Amino acid sequence: MENLELEGINKILDKKNITVLGIETSCDETAVSMVSLENGKGKILANKIISQIDEHSPFGGVVPEIASRSHIEYLDALVDEALLDANKKLTEIDGIAVTTGPGLVGGLIVGLTYAKGLSISTGLPLISINHLEGHALTPMLTDNIEFPYILLLISGGHSQLLIVEELGKYSQLGTTLDDAVGEAFDKGAKFMGLGYPGGPELEKLALKGDEDYFDLPKPLFGQNNCNFSFSGLKTALIRLSRTLEPVDKKTMQNMAASYQKAIVDCLIDRTKKSIEVVKDNRPDLSIKNLVASGGVAANKKITHELNNLALENDMNFSSPPIELCTDNAAMIAWAGCLRMSKGFLNSLDVSAKARWPLEEVRTE
Repeated sequence: MENLELEGINKILDKKNITVLGIETSCDETAVSMVSLENGKGKILANKIISQIDEHSPFGGVVPEIASRSHIEYLDALVDEALLDANKKLTEIDGIAVTTGPGLVGGLIVGLTYAKGLSISTGLPLISINHLEGHALTPMLTDNIEFPYILLLISGGHSQLLIVEELGKYSQLGTTLDDAVGEAFDKGAKFMGLGYPGGPELEKLALKGDEDYFDLPKPLFGQNNCNFSFSGLKTALIRLSRTLEPVDKKTMQNMAASYQKAIVDCLIDRTKKSIEVVKDNRPDLSIKNLVASGGVAANKKITHELNNLALENDMNFSSPPIELCTDNAAMIAWAGCLRMSKGFLNSLDVSAKARWPLEEVRTE
């Protein structure tokens, strides 16, 4: 990271109201948003997103080349729409925030190249944003919570427990040893023939089933750490189905419900352990907020159980609304606002990163 000239930073820090354009192209959603920061609070002025589900559904998953081409096709129009919705001109905003990792490199390059072009043509500063940091900071936008808090970050590619201490300071408590929880949902759904994206479809099917019908394993449950493991559970689902063939509709519903329950039980157990670890090892933080973010945080059973866990531990629970759980540009613009308000800006030689762990994000 390389900060801009001190004079330019001081002009930004003197502003009471910062407005940032956010661009997100890390996977299969093309998204553009406009967010403002005023008196410590965020406001979404525009939030545009185009999902590529129809393009990828025939393949049962995201095809990187198709995703990149779609970003190129959609991005320019979405920027125009966001400016129109926000009733802003490019000359009236303060910076451009763009996801530079982690994600599919082709998509990241599309968004980053576009953002650099805007920065050069307008003179607006560029803010490089870690996609996971966007998820991590979203509850501060939606629920106005303050640092520090415990974060359960759950998505298609990530399962992590972290302490969010301050902007750019994220301490990992635990992570997945194999599949991410979103991957476990999607792979289980794909095996059951539920289509793409599989996670939401499996959740719907589970509502009609008996979650106690099948006894599936819960990897690492009760272990003295905060890590996750879902690969063995997925394998157990596959083995179970083979002993039941042919599988009727009711059995499918029971399998979905039992599979979801095993996943949720693991998430709650690991999160409970993280609360214990933080209370024992970081009493100085006096953390009162438990936060869930990322695409899988849209699962209602998960958020319901996490809310109960928070209440049991005299904590508040927070999770973004569904539309801000999945990939979106509002979280990128919001992270850009927070970074810009502290003077953390980037030069044009910033590059895309396929892998960029959240705990490696810095503000220096």
